Amino acid sequence: MYQLFFDTDEDVTLEWARKYNAILISMPYAINGEEVFPYKDWEKFDSKKFYDTLRAGNANPTTSALSAQEYIEYFEPVLKEGKDILYVHFSREMSATFNSCDAAIAELKKKYPERRIELIDTRGITMCSFLSCIQFGEMAKQGKTIDEILAVKDDIIYHNATYFFADNLKFFARSGRVSGFSAFMGGMIGIKPVIYISNEGKMVSIDKAVGRKKVLDKLLSYVIKKEDHLKDYPILIAHADAMPLVEEFKEMMFKQFGRDLKIEVIDVNPTAGCHCGPDVIGVGFHAKER
Repeated sequence: MYQLFFDTDEDVTLEWARKYNAILISMPYAINGEEVFPYKDWEKFDSKKFYDTLRAGNANPTTSALSAQEYIEYFEPVLKEGKDILYVHFSREMSATFNSCDAAIAELKKKYPERRIELIDTRGITMCSFLSCIQFGEMAKQGKTIDEILAVKDDIIYHNATYFFADNLKFFARSGRVSGFSAFMGGMIGIKPVIYISNEGKMVSIDKAVGRKKVLDKLLSYVIKKEDHLKDYPILIAHADAMPLVEEFKEMMFKQFGRDLKIEVIDVNPTAGCHCGPDVIGVGFHAKER
């Protein structure tokens, strides 16, 4: 027997975690120094309130890594029960939190040498990771073993593509997490960078457009170019309190591919939202390649 773990940086909510009998690791954020743990300090994410706080301009959003002890507190009760662990997590390239995770696992393996702890790096974050969580979660529900899941993990991960755009550039500029982003700075009013998540698990700025309508056209063009058996897999539209853009993009997708697409609309989690800011929209889908 094994216990499945996800984390909140993957846009996984308590509802989704419970669907797959997974334990959800809470990745903290802070607003003006007040630390919050998603789905521990509250059960439902009020995305409107959160992103309005960022829009107001007087918030200082930050994020921080978990300690090794905090990981131990998640993992050890499961190991004590005699279960193994499979933790599907967001990209190691995006956070130092996995140094703490590694330290915790090293300590726990000494204490529970008979138990198995396996990690799957989704090489993504938010909707990109969410797609992988859904697929690995379904496999776990079907009774697949850890080894059976590990055997197909790369095929799943590297065919989950994510493209999105930044509306308020100051949040991404401050976060420093997007490769090539500085090329789009310099007071260029109306410029919207298009960002994707690479095979290495990094956010990379690869395109741009002027205005929201044109950047939505760009997102659609990447889906058209990259999609692979699109209707056989869930499609995610993630947003940071940008429902009008979501509805517009959904209609563009339906017009292009038909209304039988399996589209799920999800909120960008607040920890990631500290780095992207409000009014972000992106699409995650099954692709020939990222």
